[in-house]
Amino acid sequence: MGSIVGHEVVVVGSVNADLVVSVDRRPAPGETVLGSDLATYPGGKGANQAVAAARLGGRVGILARIGDDGHGELLRSALEEAGVDLAHLLVSGGPSGVALITVGPDGDNSIIVSPGANARLEPGDVPAEALAGAAVVSFQLEIPLPTVEAAARAAAEGGARVVLNLSPAAAVPDEVLALCDPLVVNEHEAAFLLGHDGAPGVPEAMARDLLDRGPRSVVITLGAQGALVADSSGVHEVPSPKVEAVDTTGAGDAFTAALCLRLARGDALADAARFAARVGAAAVRKPGAQSSYPSVGEDLPAL
Repeated sequence: MGSIVGHEVVVVGSVNADLVVSVDRRPAPGETVLGSDLATYPGGKGANQAVAAARLGGRVGILARIGDDGHGELLRSALEEAGVDLAHLLVSGGPSGVALITVGPDGDNSIIVSPGANARLEPGDVPAEALAGAAVVSFQLEIPLPTVEAAARAAAEGGARVVLNLSPAAAVPDEVLALCDPLVVNEHEAAFLLGHDGAPGVPEAMARDLLDRGPRSVVITLGAQGALVADSSGVHEVPSPKVEAVDTTGAGDAFTAALCLRLARGDALADAARFAARVGAAAVRKPGAQSSYPSVGEDLPAL
């Protein structure tokens, strides 16, 4: 395996095919209902972030696994079309990751994820030299946690800045949290990591409590309310542009991708988060995840 050298962002994460059906109502146990035509879209948090960063003009690589099936070909093509370096997109025998999504008339989603090849991305797939030269390495938790741990250590040892989006929420070792700069969470993921029962706490207090857990910096995304950035200088609010939301799918991935890209280019964390908020807001103006991501030069909503 060679090196992903000279890339601004390398994403280590998941690649899924999203299989979407709209229904008038969800079936009860044992019941069959008719739905819309099946729509298939490229997705997965890792692929979403890689595509979003590449669309913004970033030099982006991905380390992930797909299956040797038709979904794998779709996912490869989507990444390639966006300009993502696929030198470390590995292929396993068997199925690719799939998300089975039903959408009700109210727009709410019910999702079942079959990890497929994502579950077979192993620590041995992440030798230290695979991340050499990357400015920022981004992780999520749709791949096995031991792989995230191994890759985060390799990235840090190679001089890269480690960004972890704790999604889906899961317990991670303190030594991994200590590498994060920043740890990116929404309110519910923050509450999970802090062991809060019920509703999330006050975001400012959660940001400070998360810093006490060891990460070098923290970003809490707050949807239409923007984000909070916390580091040794304190807690800072980042507003979100006011836009008419059409579909919020994948907006968080767009935010994280833009954040990583601007950090790779030397922005301060708060400045990177302001740009990321604009990109995330742009993504909700169109349907879909990857299909909604803005391209370099495209007008972004103003703060």
